[in-house]
Amino acid sequence: MNFVSPLLRLMDSVSEPEVVSAHCDIPCGIYDPHQAQIAALTVLRMNQLMGGVDPNADKAAANSFGRYVAVKEDHAEIVKKELDILWHDYFKPEHLDKYPDLHETFWNATKLASKCKQTFDEAAANDLLASTNRIAEIFWESKGVETRKAGSNQAVGGQLVYVNNS
Repeated sequence: MNFVSPLLRLMDSVSEPEVVSAHCDIPCGIYDPHQAQIAALTVLRMNQLMGGVDPNADKAAANSFGRYVAVKEDHAEIVKKELDILWHDYFKPEHLDKYPDLHETFWNATKLASKCKQTFDEAAANDLLASTNRIAEIFWESKGVETRKAGSNQAVGGQLVYVNNS
């Protein structure tokens, strides 16, 4: 099998490969910021639950606290992944004309997600939820879809951006 790579390089030098591009890995056209919002909501909830537990109280409390930290960090990473997909696969240069702060909005949101992974900071978690909601508003507006903010209907509280399907 060692001959394959040199053979391909030789073929490329004789006939340059054609450049191809795609909108995303599998250009399905299905994008939605909802998963990022739910993950941000989970980060906020884990901060709330962590605040109600003294990890030094006993083994059960320490176990619960550790589990809350793990879920918080996992969901902050989900926020980063979901935002990265929207930022790199959905949004195009023409969106920057209408939303000139788009890159900064995404950059700040992903930095907040990193901060939420690194710290126990309910204010940062609230800011992360607000950032994902703002991105959801921009996303749906870019598609010409009306939205509304409403309560999450979850124990955590908070608001989410919903498509206004009235």
